[in-house]
Amino acid sequence: MTRLWNDPASFADDMVDGFVRASGRWVRRVPGGVARSTRSANPEVALVIGGGSGHYPAFGGLVGPGLAHGAAMGNLFASPSAHQVESVIRAAEQGRGVLLSFGNYAGDVLHFGAAQDAVRRDGIDCRTVRVTDDIFSAPASEQERRRGIAGDLTVFKVAGAAAAAGYDLDGVERVALLANARTRSLGVAFTGCTLPGAEAPLFTVPEGKMAVGLGIHGEPGIEITDVPSADGLAELFVRHLLDDAEVPNGASLRGARVVPILNGLGSVKNEELYVVFARVAALLEDAGATIVDPQVGEFCTSFDMAGASLTLLWLDDELERLWLAPADTPAFRTGSVDAGDLEAIAAEDSAEEAEDSLPPATEESRRAAARIARALAAARDVIDAEAEELGRIDAIAGDGDHGIGMQRGTLAAATTAADLARRGAGAGTLLTRSGHAWSDRAGGTSGAIWGLILTTLGGHLADDAEPTASSVAAGVSAAARAVMDFGKAALGDKTLVDALVPFAATLQERVDDVVPLAEAWRAAAAAAESAAQATAHLMPGMGRARSHGTKALGVPDPGAVSLAHIAKRIEAVLAEELAPETATA
Repeated sequence: MTRLWNDPASFADDMVDGFVRASGRWVRRVPGGVARSTRSANPEVALVIGGGSGHYPAFGGLVGPGLAHGAAMGNLFASPSAHQVESVIRAAEQGRGVLLSFGNYAGDVLHFGAAQDAVRRDGIDCRTVRVTDDIFSAPASEQERRRGIAGDLTVFKVAGAAAAAGYDLDGVERVALLANARTRSLGVAFTGCTLPGAEAPLFTVPEGKMAVGLGIHGEPGIEITDVPSADGLAELFVRHLLDDAEVPNGASLRGARVVPILNGLGSVKNEELYVVFARVAALLEDAGATIVDPQVGEFCTSFDMAGASLTLLWLDDELERLWLAPADTPAFRTGSVDAGDLEAIAAEDSAEEAEDSLPPATEESRRAAARIARALAAARDVIDAEAEELGRIDAIAGDGDHGIGMQRGTLAAATTAADLARRGAGAGTLLTRSGHAWSDRAGGTSGAIWGLILTTLGGHLADDAEPTASSVAAGVSAAARAVMDFGKAALGDKTLVDALVPFAATLQERVDDVVPLAEAWRAAAAAAESAAQATAHLMPGMGRARSHGTKALGVPDPGAVSLAHIAKRIEAVLAEELAPETATA
């Protein structure tokens, strides 16, 4: 278990503070993560990597000459928000374009994608390469659906070396895609991991058993087997990774040159890994492969998870040259980087600029903002009460942190809303800024979606006019459309959308019938609750649960359930506070 923390809610921030203090030779803190503390003599394409915290040395530990230029660092096991990623991009870019690279997880895809769109609007050429190395997360024929685990390192290292060598953005993107196409990984776990302050691990493995095909966020394995010997584990790894379907196009096993990376996930120590690696090396050589620059240690962890993974990078001449090129970062060093070519960059103030000024607002809009703040406080309270159960149902086919993420998001939104209401913000500003706070603090898929819901609704509730039932219903309907456009989920995919769409449709129908908002909301909340429970009968079509198929059957989607809880609790706030004359269109 994780034993040392101050406040679990601030663990990631505290960790980054300590990391930057210990690693100032390589990194400086910037809003949303870290960027290099030095600059090369000649401008380079900037490689920006990132993901949730809890995986050190991924991702901040890989920032430095010859590797990444910046890392966006989200909360524990939660992707950084779009705002945080954008901040790191702007701190790292040098005028030659930016390559974003990260593991293929829904939250990261959403947030990094939104950040890419934002900087592109300002003329920054920005591309993305998702890492998809985990062979158990999707068939070989669907590599684009696979998630990224320890194979992140091979893609990041090749792309960073290409940038250092002066490649243009097209070239850096090309070799990153090639490295990803030639990287395969498989992981196993003997125990789950426990987040700071948590009383139980995100998932458990029966005593004497091993989960095969786990994810680095606590997603359960695809198969459960007996724990093998060290040689047995090596044989399992190599058998799966050398399967004919997993040999990359253009490569052949006999005569291949491969980089093996045996990665410890947190509690399996190097001595154990070396015992496993002795057999891995023998098996690879027996199969006709030549081992190049093997790596054994911790490269992508999962807090205190007892587990390991094996990654193979299948080289060609260009990939081998880039893999062996010098790099100097806090956690990965190879060759010799010429420090004489580096220029120090002054540290930036780590505090984000506060949005002190508020747009003018009418008294009616300020009163509505105060009610919204109380509604967000009610959402925080109901999620606090339900967080453990939300985590339990998420752990069955996901990674078990949905409740924790929702707690972070609702707390940030409620705190921000209370402050803005006290300062006299209008309804639109309060919702928009509370949505940004939710997204920034929660990260992950839920943070992206709830941030979008609040900001979209905020765009329909002006600061200079009194909100009406019609404007609220229109805002909720627009939010539902925006969520589907953003995340690409549809009805029946077993996501929050399955509750949000019936909620929005029912609210709009009742408001169109000139029903008071409190009454319309009551009907919509009931529709959301019914729809959320009905997701138990659906197979997941998107998200991490998709990999676990029938494990998700019989269990409702946690995102849909949390939306239903929030809608129900806000119904009570509306019933208590909305007067009839302000509740109708």
